[in-house]
Amino acid sequence: MNVNKLQKILIANRGEIACRIMRSAKLMGLTTVAVYSDADKHAQHVKMADEAYHIGPAPSKDSYLVADKILQVAKDSGADCIHPGYGFLSENSTFANACEANNIVFVGPPASSIEAMGSKTRAKEIMAAANVPLVPGYYGDKQDPAFLQAEAEKIGYPVLIKAAFGGGGKGMRVVNHANEFISALEGSQREAVAGFGNDLVLLERYVNQPRHVEVQVFADNHGNCVYLGDRDCSLQRRHQKVIEEAPAPGLSDELRKEMGEAAVRCALAINYRGAGTVEFLLCGDEFFFMEMNTRLQVEHPVTEMVTGVDLVTWQINIAGGQTLPFKQADIKLQGHSFEARIYAEDPANEFIPCSGTIEALYTPLNSEFVRIDTGIAAGDEISPYYDPMIAKLIVHDDNREQALSRLQHALEQFHLAGFSTNIGFLHNLAVHPSFKQGAPSTHFIAEQGDSLVAVDQSLRQASQLIAAFTYLEQLVSTQEAPNTSPWQQLSGFALNAPQSVKIAFVDLTLNAVKTNNGYSITHNEHVFNVQGSLNNGLCSVFINGEKHTAHVSRVNNVITVMHKALQTRLELVNKHYISDHQSDALPLAAPLNGTVVKHLVELGSSITKGDPVVIIEAMKMEYTLNAPHDGILQSYCFAEGELVSHGALLAIVEDTTVASDPAEGGA
Repeated sequence: MNVNKLQKILIANRGEIACRIMRSAKLMGLTTVAVYSDADKHAQHVKMADEAYHIGPAPSKDSYLVADKILQVAKDSGADCIHPGYGFLSENSTFANACEANNIVFVGPPASSIEAMGSKTRAKEIMAAANVPLVPGYYGDKQDPAFLQAEAEKIGYPVLIKAAFGGGGKGMRVVNHANEFISALEGSQREAVAGFGNDLVLLERYVNQPRHVEVQVFADNHGNCVYLGDRDCSLQRRHQKVIEEAPAPGLSDELRKEMGEAAVRCALAINYRGAGTVEFLLCGDEFFFMEMNTRLQVEHPVTEMVTGVDLVTWQINIAGGQTLPFKQADIKLQGHSFEARIYAEDPANEFIPCSGTIEALYTPLNSEFVRIDTGIAAGDEISPYYDPMIAKLIVHDDNREQALSRLQHALEQFHLAGFSTNIGFLHNLAVHPSFKQGAPSTHFIAEQGDSLVAVDQSLRQASQLIAAFTYLEQLVSTQEAPNTSPWQQLSGFALNAPQSVKIAFVDLTLNAVKTNNGYSITHNEHVFNVQGSLNNGLCSVFINGEKHTAHVSRVNNVITVMHKALQTRLELVNKHYISDHQSDALPLAAPLNGTVVKHLVELGSSITKGDPVVIIEAMKMEYTLNAPHDGILQSYCFAEGELVSHGALLAIVEDTTVASDPAEGGA
């Protein structure tokens, strides 16, 4: 392959990864081209790019997944290479071939390598030929449900159903019992089609208490291939990575070397080029091949932090025909790094994805120890059409203990208002004693139950007092305006009466009395002396002499307090408020914006409380809504395939548990 000095790069992606790629490309002197959907017209990756082109409506199937549109933009803009990022078209061999056919460099592996690893079944065959240990399973093409169920019986339960062309936990189901198999298979296939356009699945024995350890490999077109250390990605929720670290803790030098060399053999077996990741299940000192991701990984920054290598720069240079700049002996690991994925989701509500406007955003300062990869800014709209990951918080230090401490503090400084995030959940993970001791198994989060979403009640109380202080300070500021009636002032409630005010939040009422230095606030019959300052969203107060610093945001009647890793949202009561209990009769309302995927019950059927009724899909995941009570299904409010808004009623179940009023009966 001839060396080709690339000049102009199109990034066929969005959000934080598009911004990440642009940063390296700009440092290399390349002109950057962005593409965007209707939903991303004002996105940060569009603002950051030298040029930007519209490619269609918000749904990714009509924009970011339409290869012809992206290729046309590359031609129109004169881009000589395309970087696909991750997700979308990054592992689409047809797209890689189309780039080559149009004399556009694909910043990634050859199409043949993508095809080899794109099907998990074929990948297993290649690894078996290379004598890489595999988990027992079925990897064939025969997909008849009865046949697959028979294969599951042979493998033995629990069985893992995986989308053959999938990743990221999409199209993946753990089946513990035979009577659950068919419904799990159908759900897996639906997610596989929606996410990857192919419903082929494979079956594997579900390995208990494994760790997920992966190896970063890099190859050029001149026969060279190296591994750049490993990463532990065992902290997962619903098979989606949450916190990653490098290097993987607790591995002997011999095991680390053995896994690295096995990963290189995998890459060489498929004539690989560029950045790739070989994922293994680690059980004690045994490891089993899972899959190879033929793209840049979400968690690549931790490898960059411990190796000092800019993997995107390497990708672009290798795509241009250059040789690897390092030999294996040149690659040294320095220190330890963690990455925490920050999602727009509500951990207290089964991690349902959230969307909305970023009302306020405060992040730790970037430094040699802290790095933030993101594609958001205050005022941006988070769309329900895409993956809910909005940022990655990466830290580095001399050893694991110090790096984990940095992660804890950095999470306490990452403050966002406008919708729920998983920051508190991530912080609970980072301070967990078991995680401090070393990487747990992939089941760790599930085993902890609700403890990882628990809230420190003293911190919640302090946040509520800070919200009250914010309200009072803004009230005083408003009433100090010229020509304000003294009867409207905080001190004007009654002659000779204490300077008091009632603060009515939804589900919480506080009373405050003005003092010389601040306020005396009654909270659940306890009195707190609160004094301090509020400047440009930064609140610094003393609560009974103890200092607290937090960011606050107020939009209309909602005050959000961001105190350490806790976000507390308090709504002031007004005449339009409807209490939560009034919506209890509508548990079949859409929990978020999405698409109706499947009606599970025939109209007129009798159902029991808890029976699954309807499935919706949002942000690439499926959610099943269950019957709120015994009854008869009267109607569906939306057809399969229709879009629904958050709160929309999806189905109506006539309640048969309510006895008729005797007064309405006969004599």
